[in-house]
Amino acid sequence: MKSFHNKVAAITGAGSGIGRALALDLARQGCQLALSDINAPGLQETVEQAKRHGVRVTQQVLDVADGQAMQEWAAQVVAEHGRVNLIFNNAGVAHAGTVEANELADYEWIMNINFWGVVHGTKAFLPHLRASGAGHIINISSVFGIFAQPGMSAYNATKYAVRGFTESLRQELDLTNCGVSASCVHPGGIKTNIARTARMNASMSQITGQSAEQSRQQFNDLLLRTTPEKAAQIILKGVQRNKRRILVGLDATAADMMMRSMPSLYQRMVVTSMRLAARFAPKRTTDKTQPST
Repeated sequence: MKSFHNKVAAITGAGSGIGRALALDLARQGCQLALSDINAPGLQETVEQAKRHGVRVTQQVLDVADGQAMQEWAAQVVAEHGRVNLIFNNAGVAHAGTVEANELADYEWIMNINFWGVVHGTKAFLPHLRASGAGHIINISSVFGIFAQPGMSAYNATKYAVRGFTESLRQELDLTNCGVSASCVHPGGIKTNIARTARMNASMSQITGQSAEQSRQQFNDLLLRTTPEKAAQIILKGVQRNKRRILVGLDATAADMMMRSMPSLYQRMVVTSMRLAARFAPKRTTDKTQPST
């Protein structure tokens, strides 16, 4: 897919962040859009901005964890636009907390959105992409789908799952030569709302030596470097080149190189660096953050 002009793209999580940036970049390139998000006000704002580029834009408030709703939306997109060429399974959430402190409900909540949302989107749109004659599935994993970190077991689990699912899918599509391809995207630190809206329980203070709010702020200040707009540009160029794996940001590239060169040693390095960070962290204030449910 060398050009997005006159194509139809469906995007989940389009109400902010990378999803919004993808929508606006595609709109500028003359691509019709079918946008969804669980956040109705954010979705509406993206729709209004995209329509300024003179392309057709439809919208649907949607929870990607609802498989039936996803099936219905895919059919609706085809009915409204006549076809669909791309599905960006972008919607996602974050959770931080130790394995011991996390509730099973925490894992179920994030898995339903980050992993099952991708599965639902892929299954719902794949037949329509095949029917279009030229289709592409873009599933958003994370740099945390490449390497693991203490306190991120729930998030890591979902993003590793997206990676494995998408890599297997791509091989199947290659074997069947059906006119549909797939890419797995691994963004590094992107300046979006995901860190601010992440569920984080008080157990993180045992790892970081800081309150949950201090850890959240430090993550925002130090690690979120790439803008959503730049991320969207990298992703779309990767799709045009039919790349299997799309790394977004120097941090994602560095993490990938680290994992290739030292797949076991990196764990010791992470533990050592976090111990040092906790030792020199600012004095911890009273943490009012309650364990998530």
